[in-house]
Amino acid sequence: MSLRRTKILATLGPATDKPGVLESLFKAGVDVVRLNFSHGVAQDHIDRANAVRALTEKTGRRVGILADLQGPKIRIARFIEGKVWLDIGQDFSLDINLNIHNGDNTQVGITYEPLAREVKPGSRLLLDDGRIVLDVVNVDKNLRVNCTVIVGGHLSNNKGINLLGGGLSAAALTEKDKEDIKHIGIIDADFVAISFPRTGDDLHEARRLLKAEGCYAGIVSKIERAEAMEAMDEIILASDVVMVARGDLGVEIGDANLPAAQKKLIQRSRALNRAVITATQMMESMIESPIPTRAEVFDVANAVLDGTDAIMLSAETASGKYPAQTVEAMSRVCLETEKQPTIRKSGHRIECQFEHVDEAIAMSAMYMANHSEIEGIVSLTESGSTPLWMSRISSAIPIYAFSGREKTLGRMTIYRGVFPVFYTLEKQDHAQVNREILDELKKFGQAKQGDKFIITKGDLTGQVGGTNALKVVTVGEGLTP
Repeated sequence: MSLRRTKILATLGPATDKPGVLESLFKAGVDVVRLNFSHGVAQDHIDRANAVRALTEKTGRRVGILADLQGPKIRIARFIEGKVWLDIGQDFSLDINLNIHNGDNTQVGITYEPLAREVKPGSRLLLDDGRIVLDVVNVDKNLRVNCTVIVGGHLSNNKGINLLGGGLSAAALTEKDKEDIKHIGIIDADFVAISFPRTGDDLHEARRLLKAEGCYAGIVSKIERAEAMEAMDEIILASDVVMVARGDLGVEIGDANLPAAQKKLIQRSRALNRAVITATQMMESMIESPIPTRAEVFDVANAVLDGTDAIMLSAETASGKYPAQTVEAMSRVCLETEKQPTIRKSGHRIECQFEHVDEAIAMSAMYMANHSEIEGIVSLTESGSTPLWMSRISSAIPIYAFSGREKTLGRMTIYRGVFPVFYTLEKQDHAQVNREILDELKKFGQAKQGDKFIITKGDLTGQVGGTNALKVVTVGEGLTP
């Protein structure tokens, strides 16, 4: 059976709350679910997390949980009639002093007071993900930002504001986020996504707040700001996972610059041994349609070819008509793309000095697997570091990560080509452990007589960072230590 290496994230929402839909996502092959804290109330997310954990227990299929904080979304306020039409060339103002419900086709309130201090004449503001474009004419003494409409159309309540080129100073973690972190501690999520970070310090603060709630989730940095591209390596190194959040990022740096930014972020994340997610509008037409567009198929395939660990669905599964079909369609594209020879070869860290024994073992295992008749690699792991290092190498060889640590198993659901397996180490006899591992793979239909596997493990002490051995074993032959 062909195993899909690229992982699929699906956002949960009203569509997946319907009876049987979440289970259909499990059957379709979802690897991680996303709880979007920009919508709904905390109890909704707690209930969805509990449903995911119950299905994991029922099906034996481990699915990770990612909690996505809203962050400092800068928005306009509301219009008297809900929306207005803006003509090209007309005057339009953003006014912090205007009642939040009194907007019309000449002005609207805003919720972000510093905007008037952070823009100047000639600044370009993009509203509603760039559908409306305003050029700043001046800022008056009452903090009213007066603009000219460059791209017009309908503008409705609460739409977001971006500054072309970046420069808005809103903190990455809002008071709402800090309150939501308390609920994420209850959920005990595997990953927490931080929206709009500008520096590594934003991510360090998030990690500190999560630890205070007893949550040791992996930190996902959502690259959405122009400033984040300038601090790319600092942010990547402060993260466990990087998300190429193409919506706001595309607005801030310009759509034409987005493809190159995506490729660079994926490349640097892999080079720095971090996992990476590609997100936003990957199969958006499937909100309403049972089949994707050809452009969406190419978009998913290109992300796979770029080396992304995971691809993410948002409204397609949260509120769309065809959640399971969307996951199935995305999975088919991934599987076919992964057959291409060009993505099965890698020069990753080929000229680097390895700092740790377990890293050297991981690299050796992948080099051997890619140049030998090997059916798969088994990594006995405590922290998940060895499978992560292995997954940075392009390959068609599956990596089965055996661990007895629930948090480690959850973390590994997002690594490309890594398949977490619960395994409790109760014996110190290496030969017996090897036999049990192969028996588990046979049970899953992933091993047969004569197949060769690489097994990496430590001294069977349960020590983190203790991987120091590599062995090639053959199914059906007598196994020695």
